[in-house]
Amino acid sequence: MAATGTEQTGQRTYYVTTPIYYVNDAPHLGHAYTTVAGDVLTRWHRQRGEKVWYLTGTDEHGQKIMRTAEANGVTPQAWCDRLVEEAWKPLWQHLDIANDDFIRTTEERHTARVREFVQDLYDRGEIYQGGYEGPYCVGCEEYKTEGELLDGEGEFAGQKLCPIHRRPVEMLQEENYFFRLSAYGPKLLELYEADPGFIQPESARNEVVNFVRQGLEDLSISRSTFDWGVKVPWDDKHVIYVWIDALLNYATAVGYGADQARFEEVFPADVHLVGKDILRFHAVIWPAMLMANGLPLPGRIAANGWLMVGGEKMSKSNLTGISPQQLTDHFGVDAYRWYFLRAIAFGQDGSFSWEDFSARYTSELANDFGNLASRVAAMVGKYFGGALPAYAAPGPAEQAVVDGLATAAAEADRRVGDELDFAGGIAAVFDFVKQVNGYLTEQAPWKVAKSASAEPGATAEEAEAQARLATILHTAAESLRACAVLLHPVMPETCRKLWDSLGAEPALGALADQRVQDAGRWGQLPEGVTVTKGAVLFPRLEEPKAD
Repeated sequence: MAATGTEQTGQRTYYVTTPIYYVNDAPHLGHAYTTVAGDVLTRWHRQRGEKVWYLTGTDEHGQKIMRTAEANGVTPQAWCDRLVEEAWKPLWQHLDIANDDFIRTTEERHTARVREFVQDLYDRGEIYQGGYEGPYCVGCEEYKTEGELLDGEGEFAGQKLCPIHRRPVEMLQEENYFFRLSAYGPKLLELYEADPGFIQPESARNEVVNFVRQGLEDLSISRSTFDWGVKVPWDDKHVIYVWIDALLNYATAVGYGADQARFEEVFPADVHLVGKDILRFHAVIWPAMLMANGLPLPGRIAANGWLMVGGEKMSKSNLTGISPQQLTDHFGVDAYRWYFLRAIAFGQDGSFSWEDFSARYTSELANDFGNLASRVAAMVGKYFGGALPAYAAPGPAEQAVVDGLATAAAEADRRVGDELDFAGGIAAVFDFVKQVNGYLTEQAPWKVAKSASAEPGATAEEAEAQARLATILHTAAESLRACAVLLHPVMPETCRKLWDSLGAEPALGALADQRVQDAGRWGQLPEGVTVTKGAVLFPRLEEPKAD
């Protein structure tokens, strides 16, 4: 899972994180959705020539992990080790995730620094001892308020349920240590007001602002009824609350307390990608912790919506979890990466269906994009022996394509790289693909070829048709060159195949080194490169076998 692309020195690092995921079970589509989004975003910035650091990892402490391990007859550490090595890391490799680091909260580089951070808060007077009693959701690892809870029905009749996991909460009473979160309400509101883009999308920002305006309570930052966690440094009868532990991974993974130069180069994150169900932890508790310790705040908290199946959020507890491999086995890895970011606006809830995936795959990937690549390569091979012809006689039709590419490339760069609007950025490129297909249909190079000739005795009309044919196919190939660059962060393997088939390497160098901001500059694919028709980029889908 090594990062790819050229990095420039002398720049601050563009730092992106996913949540660190609970390892109570194998990853499902919801986890993969956020991780692929982060991968596309960081690949995009690498192809801008920026220094990039992409962090993901696993959250391995807390009561939920402990109970899951006990239910499976192993220690919590053994359970985490097995899930990480057999499920989580292999999936990220399978999905071509180019993360720079994978942090585990059971690692010494993390736990030692967590203790230092919490000790520092304690020494500053930000933590005090007290008691608490209230409803607790082990699935969320969070105390709930009475107003949040749902009334149970059926087997849970008479009980109060977590609104996210739809499971009964537990009433807990503990002597804990508390962080003075309530003192940071006014400062947080000032932050949200001064930087409206700190929380995205706007609906998420509004939710957080309304929550903080209601008044914050101090936060219990330790647990004393179990011992699977990082010990509180001044009282080893307590372990640090798993969310305090988990949030600090964003600092410990980049040198907090261990490598100050590295820490200052990378921290804070430019973008924290999170699920909306954990937004408050990241948009309220995390900045308050950093304020309390005098550390800089992240640039943006970007909350993605839920993936829905049958109206229910995908999760193991709701039994709607779907294995990503079920989809990649059928559609392929790159189509998988493309589909979820193309079909669902980042930040909004979105519904997945096999039928929608199949329809989009066939229409956009196979028929529009893949077929365009196949047709162009076949015609360059048939009419020019595989050598890309000259851009000999451009006219208004070609200028429209040139202008269309410049518009699409600029829009894609803005939407993906700056706004995290993956669906909009991908749509801009595929609108251009449709434009090029329309251009080929209108120019009909197969008809032009009938009256074209490059023979020495060719007539003026035949020579003119030959130049016209060359221009049409060069225009289409140059368009595909740009598409390969712009779609490489989304579909890296497919675009590498396209890049190679166009003869772009070694002519233009490695695809990963191509700048997305330069993709719209016309005329980069040189005359004479060898264009080959490789394997079909998006094969026809086979009907899935019935179980």
